[in-house]
Amino acid sequence: MPGENLSRDEARERAALLAVDGYDVSLDLRSAVGAADDGPRTFRSVTTVRFRCNEPGASTFADLIAPGVTAVSLNGRDLDPGAVFDGSRILLEDLAADNELVVDAQCAYSRTGEGMHRFVDPEDDEVYLYTQYEPADSRRVFANFEQPDLKAPFRFEVRAPEGWTVWSNGVGELTDGVWRFAETKPISTYITCVVAGPYHYVTDAYERTLPDGSTLRIPLGAMCRKGLAPHFDADDVFLVTKQGLDFFHERFDYPYPFGKYDQAFVPEYNLGAMENPGLVTFREEFIFRGKVTRASYEGRANVVLHEMAHMWFGDLVTMEWWDDLWLKESFADFMGSFSLVGATRFTDGWITFANRRKAWAYRADQLPSTHPITADIRDLQDAKLNFDGITYAKGASVLKQLVAYVGQDAFLEGARRYFKRHAYGNTRLGDLLSVLEETSGRDMGAWARAWLQTAGVNSLTPRVLLSTDGRVEELAVEQDAVESHPELRPHRVAVGLYRREDDRLVRYARAEVDVDGARTVVAELAGAQAPDLVLVNDDDLTYCKIRFDGTSLDTLREHLGAMTDPLARALCWSALWNMTRDALLPARDFIGLVLRFAGRESDIGVLQMLHAWSTSSLVHYVAPEWRPTGERLLAEGALRELRAAEPGSEHQLAWARFFATTASAPDDLRLLRDLLDGAEKIEGLEVDQELRWAFLEPLAAHGVADESVLAAELARDDTASGKRHQVRCLAARPSAAVKAQAWAQVVESDALSNALVEATIAGFAQPSQRELLAPYAAKYFEAIERVWSERSIQIGMSVVQGLFPALRDSRATLEAADAWLAAHDQAAPALRRLVLEARDDLARGLRGQACDAAAG
Repeated sequence: MPGENLSRDEARERAALLAVDGYDVSLDLRSAVGAADDGPRTFRSVTTVRFRCNEPGASTFADLIAPGVTAVSLNGRDLDPGAVFDGSRILLEDLAADNELVVDAQCAYSRTGEGMHRFVDPEDDEVYLYTQYEPADSRRVFANFEQPDLKAPFRFEVRAPEGWTVWSNGVGELTDGVWRFAETKPISTYITCVVAGPYHYVTDAYERTLPDGSTLRIPLGAMCRKGLAPHFDADDVFLVTKQGLDFFHERFDYPYPFGKYDQAFVPEYNLGAMENPGLVTFREEFIFRGKVTRASYEGRANVVLHEMAHMWFGDLVTMEWWDDLWLKESFADFMGSFSLVGATRFTDGWITFANRRKAWAYRADQLPSTHPITADIRDLQDAKLNFDGITYAKGASVLKQLVAYVGQDAFLEGARRYFKRHAYGNTRLGDLLSVLEETSGRDMGAWARAWLQTAGVNSLTPRVLLSTDGRVEELAVEQDAVESHPELRPHRVAVGLYRREDDRLVRYARAEVDVDGARTVVAELAGAQAPDLVLVNDDDLTYCKIRFDGTSLDTLREHLGAMTDPLARALCWSALWNMTRDALLPARDFIGLVLRFAGRESDIGVLQMLHAWSTSSLVHYVAPEWRPTGERLLAEGALRELRAAEPGSEHQLAWARFFATTASAPDDLRLLRDLLDGAEKIEGLEVDQELRWAFLEPLAAHGVADESVLAAELARDDTASGKRHQVRCLAARPSAAVKAQAWAQVVESDALSNALVEATIAGFAQPSQRELLAPYAAKYFEAIERVWSERSIQIGMSVVQGLFPALRDSRATLEAADAWLAAHDQAAPALRRLVLEARDDLARGLRGQACDAAAG
């Protein structure tokens, strides 16, 4: 319905009119178990909202998405639900100065991860509930004013099936069969939360002595489904939680303001996590059922800390509207890595940031949909799509640059003043810049215009002029930008000079400089010995694409593995990947570098990114005629490194998983099958249940593992996780009938949950089945507008992004995308954006293929 997509103008008008004093929300979730009535399974939701109106007699609306409304009362006056409720909004007319709205509704349980999600565990038929709201799905659970700047205290009470436990933002107590929760501080609707069910729950506590001598005690809790309890390492979650609370208390000088700190790992979750104060929710895949590498534990710790940073950046102080989403997400993303390095065992977190997070940002910033960090968010559909690499990773990268620009002490003092000045309120860009100007003495306006209010990524290239005696006569850094986003920005960068010493590549000189404009001379490095490699943005201080001069590139081709510093090495890998994506380096050359040097990579997170990038190179960027060769070389290289890796090591595990993704030759598939059956063993490699599924997917995709094999594996792993794996493997089989069934299940039906939609799409699109997928290119463009209009935005995004015919990488597919965009200029802007982004990735892949073909 049009009313579901709240516009910024409507929100501003409503915020100017209203002030909300409080909510009482009563939910009856007893209908979650037992047989469902005919029609959608629903629960009763009764909401009482107390609010003031600045213009008595005015009209506005409350938000609610529900199958039905039983009763609506405004200031004691009963309203006709059929007349005032249109399915997404409740019309409120003739408001008084002080108002009380009571709405009694039948709200629907969700299977898409939006609103009140209901999950039935196939392992034991237990039912689990949780809520997920961002940006605007609390209105699927209770009536409210769904926008971030109408904050209010909330009191929840919940009736649940007998034997269940219920959690919410505040501390709860079960009295006379009703769970009643302490009133919250003033918070936004989208960070309220309810989790209910027979969850496995573990407790701990955090204590800290405050500067005034008092003791701060925060009860800690962590929960998951009962079926995952044997795998739940809650002690490690609590360890990182306590380390993070110590770190943020020391830096922010503002005690954690929300009482308890529960963390719920929940099934079929659409996001990584959500920062609900007092009750953070995470996807349960962060509970590891099998052996994983250190990078997985580091990733989980980063997310725990990211969400914790939100308790201050986002929950305590919240942006007025989604334009300033960066005020919470960019800061949380930066603070996640900042605290990871400063407080936990993962002291190499900036390497992961440089290699993984920035790769996300660089891709997003080169799409036609790129936008300034402070974006123009017209409505809720815009907001949903702007939880992207710009808002998160570019924003965090820019904040890292800001810390280098103003100094860490000034930055943190600015944060402290910001929290104290705006606690429980809402802010805009200028509110943060003003405190940073106070603490740093710098003019933040020019910095903000350059970094926050323009789009695009700059490239920095070194130019070296040598004297006759082999020394640096002049070293300059040239900055350029693309024509569509021509802004040249101020960069604080380190320039490192590297030379070969025996079998090592080491830094022997370094200078920090402010790069501003098209060309900047680094005077400090004049007279230095001639370098074998110049690394611009050494130490990763700024946000840019690194380029190399000819000598440096030749050095990397021969000696990349000899670079001793792991961060510098990661930066070089990232730069080479960007060159591959920009069609400046043939994809087969990038694959060659991975085959030659990845086996020497010490950082496991970087190694796993190299595996992902080389797979992407093979699928999208190499010339089609070279693909069989590249596939064979990658499989041979992966198997060679697998057999050479230290038995039982995480590198061995990473190479085993990579080998599975590259295996296609009969001998390789036979080895996978023998490893599954126990007929073949590799010393130290434990083929646990998760690795078994990783081996089964290529076997299914190449027709070696049929439906009976997958059914037998599901019987072995009859869990929710096993079901998702089986669904993905079933959809991966090389059969026209299988593809037709998978397409129908996702596009023509809404019977599957969000997690099974995701699994089906992942199995459907197999790079080895390009011809089999050919008929679906035309079907895609015929279906997507209907899917977008009929399904929830989350499912719509999954279908439009996941089923784009990227594997039909031809000029014809590009023309089909262009034709759809030309014929649908009035389609939903968010839908057009997704198609435009996928079209741009396809065009980039075709340019890469042309570059690779020319090299061949």
